[in-house]
Amino acid sequence: MNQLSSLGIIMDGNRRFAREHSQSSTAGHRLGLAKVKEVLSWARTAGIKTVFLYAFSTENWRRNRAEVAALMMLFKKFLQTEVAELVKQQTRLVFIGESSLLSLRLKKLMAAAVAATAAGKKFTLVIAFSYGGRSEIVAAAKLFAVRHQKKLDQAGEEEFSQCLWTAGLPDPDLIIRTGGERRLSNFLPWQAVYSELYFTPTYWPAFARAEFNSIVADYRTRQRNYGR
Repeated sequence: MNQLSSLGIIMDGNRRFAREHSQSSTAGHRLGLAKVKEVLSWARTAGIKTVFLYAFSTENWRRNRAEVAALMMLFKKFLQTEVAELVKQQTRLVFIGESSLLSLRLKKLMAAAVAATAAGKKFTLVIAFSYGGRSEIVAAAKLFAVRHQKKLDQAGEEEFSQCLWTAGLPDPDLIIRTGGERRLSNFLPWQAVYSELYFTPTYWPAFARAEFNSIVADYRTRQRNYGR
């Protein structure tokens, strides 16, 4: 039986869920944020140690200004209200993404949250915010070239992995995408090469514990050969 210790989640379907319930996109994103707290609780109960959440992609910056502003406000609220609970749960918070695109106020809140939770040993929450997998690989390639320029022919995948934004973190054993789409959409392309994948049509705000447990059970029955 496979041990599931690291989980990635592409949280999709907030806006469609809201439209189908005659609510605004912001209301859908607010429901999606509330769902995060539930799913983290389920993950801890399932014995998962690391969760990666795809919260905001580099492509999401192309959405209309009002929606982007609402998402930023929700993220700020999360940082202002939930860090104390993360500390209580001994959860370390890590951010990956292009922080240069974020406001100074938001970057300060993120840095404070990382510092406040740094001692967490039981669980790691990785939030991909303003994240793009291809951008991560390009940035890693530049760092890799600088670090290993004198012995480039001797450096390999392990050394390259240490140049990624996820350096020191495990690759996800399983990636779940809600909302019905069947693609990774630039989420952890390097790290996901051997991840098991599960796509569900359920919108993120409607994702239920029974389905989560069913997906975890399905993962544990899969055969992982890693090319062998």
